[in-house]
Amino acid sequence: MPKINILPRSLANLIAAGEVVERPSSVVKELMENSIDAGSTKITVEIKNGGVRYIRITDNGCGIAREDVRAAFISHATSKISVQEDLDAIFTLGFRGEALASVAAVAHVEMLTKTSDEEIGTKYSISGGEEQELTDAGCPDGTTIMIRDLFYNTPARMKFLKKDMTEGSYVADVVSKIALSHPEISITLIKDNRRTLFTPGDGRLVTVINEVYGKDFGATLVECEGETGGITVKGYISKPVHSRPNRTMQHLFVNGRYVKLPVAASALDNAYKNQIMVGKYPACVLFLTVNPSMVDVNVHPAKTQVRFASEKPVYDAIYFSAVSALQKGDTPVKIKTEVRRADHLFVPKTEVNQVEMPAKTEKISLSVDTSAEKKEVPPIENMYKGIKREFTPKPVYNAPVVKEPAAPVFSFEDEEDVLGMCRTAPTTEEPKEEAKAETPAVTETAPIVETIETVETKEEKKEAVIPDFRVIGEAFNTYILVQTKKELLFLDKHAAHERIIFNSLKNQDRQIYSQMLMAPITVTLSAKDYDAVLNNLEVFRKSGYCVDDFGEGTVRVTECPTELSDGDVAEIVAEIADKLAKNSSDPEPEKLDWLYHSTACRAAIKAGDRISLLEMEDLVKKVFSDDEVRYCPHGRPVMFSMSEYEIKKLFGRNG
Repeated sequence: MPKINILPRSLANLIAAGEVVERPSSVVKELMENSIDAGSTKITVEIKNGGVRYIRITDNGCGIAREDVRAAFISHATSKISVQEDLDAIFTLGFRGEALASVAAVAHVEMLTKTSDEEIGTKYSISGGEEQELTDAGCPDGTTIMIRDLFYNTPARMKFLKKDMTEGSYVADVVSKIALSHPEISITLIKDNRRTLFTPGDGRLVTVINEVYGKDFGATLVECEGETGGITVKGYISKPVHSRPNRTMQHLFVNGRYVKLPVAASALDNAYKNQIMVGKYPACVLFLTVNPSMVDVNVHPAKTQVRFASEKPVYDAIYFSAVSALQKGDTPVKIKTEVRRADHLFVPKTEVNQVEMPAKTEKISLSVDTSAEKKEVPPIENMYKGIKREFTPKPVYNAPVVKEPAAPVFSFEDEEDVLGMCRTAPTTEEPKEEAKAETPAVTETAPIVETIETVETKEEKKEAVIPDFRVIGEAFNTYILVQTKKELLFLDKHAAHERIIFNSLKNQDRQIYSQMLMAPITVTLSAKDYDAVLNNLEVFRKSGYCVDDFGEGTVRVTECPTELSDGDVAEIVAEIADKLAKNSSDPEPEKLDWLYHSTACRAAIKAGDRISLLEMEDLVKKVFSDDEVRYCPHGRPVMFSMSEYEIKKLFGRNG
């Protein structure tokens, strides 16, 4: 059996340091929390090379008496707790006595400190856990700690650190969160001799929010306040219209401590239900004040997670506070809808007699818009180039219900037939004149579009035949109804247009053209998302965007692809920034795909947009001429077909 050894103190300290000190931001977090616990009203953080080479934290707190300086660097030495019962009433941010010992084990540390009742301060140096010097020093009241060459004696840990810019962004993120949690403290961050953050310490949370994330973000928030079950909630939440593509702007604090709180995310999601788009998330800066006996803060080495005796009161407090804030601060606009009866067929300006359907099926209603032909239509080449169309909400219709018919109703053909019209070859057995003779008679308002276009490949020539078709209307301002020789087609205009734009952007033989925005757009991001964008500026450029750094946490967009309207740019940049941050190791082609996908989705015609008959015909021609337009980039089908035989069978016309 292997012999059990007692680890030497130096090795034990290195292992313990790994639990508390992961990177420079971990050091900054632990030492700033010590400064706050010392009663500081001003804290200055200075870093160089992302904090790897140099960190200095200065505060005006109570300082450390000379006789206690050595003890402060001993593991588990603390002034916060002394008996077991103290763990049930922790109001301080630090309490374990691990921070200074862990940092000193993996770096060169120098401390200058002085209490108000001492005439002269103390200078203390320690490296790798070994004391170097303890002498007198002239310094003001408070404490200054300097950390140099982090992980100098643990190269294995050093190699897992990221670039200086990235590590610096992590530090900025930590400082920002601590600034939010204590608006009464003036906090300054200096990165590479440049001040990047300053909060005045006036005690107003909104001031810190504006300083950290900008006034544009602050303007999207409404005040949130409430109390339920002894739990107090205070802070701000975003208006539903200003939702975010991710949760990175959700900041939760429990008794002044920043934590990750899944129960809070769930409560906010339900509070915003039916007021926010699917896949979007509210932003918030919320503070929970809880009886310390109800929460265990000693469940994670970095103290970023807590455990509640019961999560139900926490959920209720956040949920009801958010619902109340939304009702008072941002009443959503409600669109009145008109429900049509399903037993009538509506055709504008045309009276149609009611037709009795077979007994085994419910009646189906279709709305055909024939008014488009009377409008002035712009040239086709300008229809899809960044046109910002007015969105007109449409009523909600009840879907037709089919009651177990003897023969299948609406039995769509398999995949080979669903989009078979894109692969129809020219007929050689019958002359074209005979094919025309079989075409059903049509009204004068929607003439048959007869076009045959050819597409040549590099190796062999293939003829892509666009069959004779007629656009007979549009259902629910979303689905274009197209009649060909033997089929009725249902085309989703958004899915089709989205795929066409996506394919066009991905075509490496085509240069992506950009348009200069009339006014640059600024986008405020979290520290990690901001860093991800700066590390991928070339990816944005190749996708038709001109993005540059506009200061800490903000990027500026001056150009975007011509297919896109400027109203969608900020949302796309925020969405892509989140994906880049979470998938930083993905290859460039995949990152480009994300941008192409997001651009195509925003630039495409939306369900509900009104388009003219000529625009419908042009879109149908583009779908017919490209076999790749079968599914949208999300994987949804672009088109379904229904054969003439199936329609005859539905009406009992089998002859």
